[in-house]
This record gives sequence, structure tokens and C-alpha cells, in this order.
Amino acid sequence: MSNYTKSTNFATKDALTSGNPLKIVKGTEINTEFDNIQTAVATKADLASPTFTGTPTLPTGTIGVTQTFGNSSTLLATTAFVQAAVQILYPIGVIYSSTVSTNPNTLFGFGTWTAFGAGRVMIGDGGGFSAGATGGSADAILKSHTHTATSTDSGHTHVMSANSARPVTGTSALYAALDGGVAGSSSTQSSNAVITTTISTEGVSATNANLQPYIVVYLWQRTA
Repeated sequence: MSNYTKSTNFATKDALTSGNPLKIVKGTEINTEFDNIQTAVATKADLASPTFTGTPTLPTGTIGVTQTFGNSSTLLATTAFVQAAVQILYPIGVIYSSTVSTNPNTLFGFGTWTAFGAGRVMIGDGGGFSAGATGGSADAILKSHTHTATSTDSGHTHVMSANSARPVTGTSALYAALDGGVAGSSSTQSSNAVITTTISTEGVSATNANLQPYIVVYLWQRTA
């Protein structure tokens, strides 16, 4: 892109005395000037819809036209356009997470951001849970307890027989006593045994960490 530079100073010719050959304006001088003008004009951008080449540099403070949000053409975007787009991406109520503690207002240049959800994980709304509700505990309380079990025998039977032919002496006397002295008879006795089993106390009352695998980040919520 060239700027026009005058080759001949025509004003100095007017100051020359008459008859001085340098006072005469030559056609080649005029032709050179027009060539210079033509070159300069041809390498300048038009005011309306210019097409730049190379690496154009705009001065600081350049004012542009802010395009409509959602415009995906090759039109230039102003800082106002970019700022509006970012604010739509991070509306009031949105949660921003990061591994650095910098307040998002410092990063984005807008909004009021407050620390959010300290010491808590997030779950989706629904399934009995409502957005904004809190619950749960980092520690579970384990209590000592005792188990008591009772076992009942289904029962068993004892059968004893007596023989009257034997003399009622010694062990035969036992059979005779059980049978009431009736020869050839038998006696049946049934009983149920109740067995009580006590299990010793298990566990002690104490807190126990009950956490899912986690990674800690900084959470911020835009409130304004």
C-alpha cells in the first residue's frame, strides 16, 4: 500500500525568472505525477466494503459495529459481541468449576460469583431429589449390637421294652417299673429340647468414613 509522493514542486517554478528553462512545466513531469497518484490510489482500500490483504493492523481504540448474537459469518466481532456471547454461555445460576481458585469475575470480567457446594458432591435433579436440596453425611455412625438366636429341637422319642419272663432283678427291674409290671409291654417317652443361643456383641459405636472416590475442585455459582 503506497502513499502518494510528489515528484515535482511546481510552486518553486513560479519563483524562477522568465527565460529560465526550469520554469517551464514539462509534460514528463505532469505524467510522472499522474503515475504516482494512480499507483497510490490503486493500492488503497476502498471506504465501502474494502478487502484487505497481508496483515492489516487496526489502531487501539478502533470502533466497530457489534453484530447480532449468533452470527456465524466472517464479519469482525467486537469486544461487546464477545462479552455478550460469553455471558449467554454463563447465565445467572450456572455452576463453574476449576482447579484454580480465581474468581470467575476476574477471568470473564462480568457477574457476581460466590463459592458453591463446599464439601459436597452434586447429583442430578429428580428421582426424589430437588435442585438446591442438601443431605447426606461424610461420616456414618456404626453402633454396637447383639444378636440373639433361639433354636427349637423338633423332638425325639425314647422306646423302652420290658420282658416279664426275666426276673425282676437288676436291670430287668427297671423295665418292669417302667412298664407297670406288665409282661411284653413297651413304654414310649417324647420330649422337646429348647436351645437358646446368645451371640456376643459385635462392633463398637464410632464414626466411619463413607465417601465415594472423589477429586476436589473449586465450584462457583453466578448469582448476579
